[in-house]
Amino acid sequence: MELSSQYSELVGSIGQLLSAGRQKAFQQVNTILVHTYWEVGKYIVEFEQKGNEKAEYGTELLNKLSKDLTFAYGKGFSRSNLFQIRQFYLTFPKVQTLSGKLTWSHYTEILKADNPLEISFYIKQTEIERWSVRELKRQMKSMLFHRIALSKDKEGVLKLSKEGNIIQNPQDLIKDPFVLEFLNIPEQYQYLENELEQNIINNLQKFILELGKGFAFIGRQYRMSIGGKHFKVDLLFYHRILKCFVLIDLKRGEIDHQDIGQMNLYLNYFKKEEATEGDNEPIGIILGAHKNHVLVEYATASITNQVLLAKYQLHLPKKEELQHFIENIIQE
Repeated sequence: MELSSQYSELVGSIGQLLSAGRQKAFQQVNTILVHTYWEVGKYIVEFEQKGNEKAEYGTELLNKLSKDLTFAYGKGFSRSNLFQIRQFYLTFPKVQTLSGKLTWSHYTEILKADNPLEISFYIKQTEIERWSVRELKRQMKSMLFHRIALSKDKEGVLKLSKEGNIIQNPQDLIKDPFVLEFLNIPEQYQYLENELEQNIINNLQKFILELGKGFAFIGRQYRMSIGGKHFKVDLLFYHRILKCFVLIDLKRGEIDHQDIGQMNLYLNYFKKEEATEGDNEPIGIILGAHKNHVLVEYATASITNQVLLAKYQLHLPKKEELQHFIENIIQE
């Protein structure tokens, strides 16, 4: 029996070693591939800049190069791929700026962004949050950079593009709006709040991705007994970076002053009854389909607790509605 236990440990140890080795090999292969494509792009651009493109092939350089490379070396050299490789070098003319944490597939997605600020942001954010290519696609499609940038001034947008969205204070948690298109709730469907909550629980991994890095799920309908009465907060998380509880209440319609007062009550309870040594003060987030800015201003004026309000929407935002703000920043 003892031998069997030791043997199981042996198998487990070898498995861990193989997994680590394969991951390391994958990273090395990926780094080599990214740098190779960068060099290929450099060769193409330098060939063009010497005037050879016009002199020998005119605008057919990539077409001819695609055919010749495919004939000589096989797949992977379609005209569209060569165009991406060329664009890759033009976007990152210094090889030192390339990230060892991003795959070539990451880069091909990020190059679809419309401007240098977006490109820089998505590179940094992919590094910070370790997004898969699928997760990166979703965040770009949901206009994450634009949604975060709307709440910042010019300097804040520039910093965001260089450093990513680093969580340093409660306000950094807010995206306005949060986009919950992954719930697949029809826009005209008259859903109830408990249906919204259940859909979020069913898609918890995607919801946490939308919330951002650092959220650890604790529970739903978390019960509190206050003064002989029972209350429940819809969703309860703990934030590993800010080291505090995060309470989320969901509202189907517009957020009103009563919702704010109720969240303030919950936060006072958590400060005294749930927080332990080392915890920072809890944060409350109220997610609603609408919010009245004037009402919010007056309702939160004298509250010392961190009550954050944000809108959610069940469909992807229209690009033109968010693009104008970023274009003005770039022009300035």
